[in-house]
Amino acid sequence: MSKRSLDPAAIHTAWERLHRKPLGRQLFSRMIGMMAPYTGSIRAEVLDFAPGFAKVQIRDRRRLRNHLNCIHAVALINLGEMTTGLAMMGLVPSGGRGIVTNLSMEYLRKARGTIVGESRAVLPAGSGKVDATVEGTLRDAAGEVVAIARAQWRLDIP
Repeated sequence: MSKRSLDPAAIHTAWERLHRKPLGRQLFSRMIGMMAPYTGSIRAEVLDFAPGFAKVQIRDRRRLRNHLNCIHAVALINLGEMTTGLAMMGLVPSGGRGIVTNLSMEYLRKARGTIVGESRAVLPAGSGKVDATVEGTLRDAAGEVVAIARAQWRLDIP
């Protein structure tokens, strides 16, 4: 894999080729982690992905925990960025790109166990440099919302 970023349109193509195959979701998730190494540090697994939608999970592991014995705030915001980013980048046409310009997280309760992030995005109208705000909801295994991520994405749309 080259050091250049993957074309946004190719991300969805890779998902379509891999996700139904044995270990395909894990391979796709690993590919995303290689494209964005810090994102890969939480070892998230993409559960579902479509243009404008992403569902991603992290499993509770000691290396993600803090001194309060719950998942660290930074691991959660990393999951929020990944989830919102996949949802948004799944909409960006070939040749486009995006970067987060603002990222915030509202922490509602301690996060323990498997955490699933889900996000829906809408591509703003126009071309050139445009901004889009995307929200991602992080839930625990009981379905309780543990955090809400809000990401401002600066997109360059051809």
